[in-house]
Amino acid sequence: MKGELELRAEVESFLSSLQAGFSNNTILAYQNDLNQLAKFVRAKLGGSDALQWSQVDRDLLMSYIVNLKERNYSATTVARKIAAVRSFFAYLVREGKLKTDPAHSLGMPRVGKSLPKPISIYQVRQLLEQPAKRNTPEAKRDKAMLELLYASGMRVSELVGLNLDDVSLGQSYVRCLGKGSKERLIPIHQQAVDFVKEYITVARPKLVRNSSEKALFLNRLGERLTRQGFWQLLKGYAKSAGLGGDVTPHTLRHSFATHLLSGGADLRAVQTLLGHANISTTQVYTQVTSERVRQVYDKSHPRAK
Repeated sequence: MKGELELRAEVESFLSSLQAGFSNNTILAYQNDLNQLAKFVRAKLGGSDALQWSQVDRDLLMSYIVNLKERNYSATTVARKIAAVRSFFAYLVREGKLKTDPAHSLGMPRVGKSLPKPISIYQVRQLLEQPAKRNTPEAKRDKAMLELLYASGMRVSELVGLNLDDVSLGQSYVRCLGKGSKERLIPIHQQAVDFVKEYITVARPKLVRNSSEKALFLNRLGERLTRQGFWQLLKGYAKSAGLGGDVTPHTLRHSFATHLLSGGADLRAVQTLLGHANISTTQVYTQVTSERVRQVYDKSHPRAK
């Protein structure tokens, strides 16, 4: 076990170097992946108390990848683990702790991009109407959250991470921190502004317990609502709207982007709104809208029937 701890010490040093530019979720995933690799290395090289990453060569890393595939990890998960390994060894080389990089030529498995699964505008309306069936502080909060999520295309982590001063009702925009702590300002339409304002002025005072609480959206204990808490709420509303169990918080983000592009929005503008670093990430939505155009064409054109 001591040898494995020696390996993990370098992992922790690497993770510390990521603090400034990566989200907590990404760092946690890298930590799990690299600790798994450390455990594998110790098992392969024996119980020596003097294990070093310099003892790891490309053949050992290849056997690790084979082991992952034999354990039936998905191609997406394997790709993420390889990315963590490559980043880690590149770091060790940059820091002068290794002379050569055994992970440099590791190939990545092909991962097919699955198309987003948006819901229709009608289905969105049905979903957004569900909280209005109850007149409680929690229902007003849920209405504001759903409206804001669909109005802005934010990630759910960005939504629940909002503080009171991140929303400018007078200027109709919301400020959020995305991946890598990158800040962006997102305009929101007047209906969303109105529902958020009603929540802040009418419902939030009934939920808050501590006057110094900065979180915008609160649970029944007066604390920041969690991602898991919102997911459970959304699941219930989707069920009552007759949408089944496939609707997730990300569904509204997908629907936001798809509906904007279907309405003629510029791809670069949608990229900015979503906070995508690369335009290629946003382009997947054009495939969705193109498929829908094709369906309408095949259904409507007299010679296509």
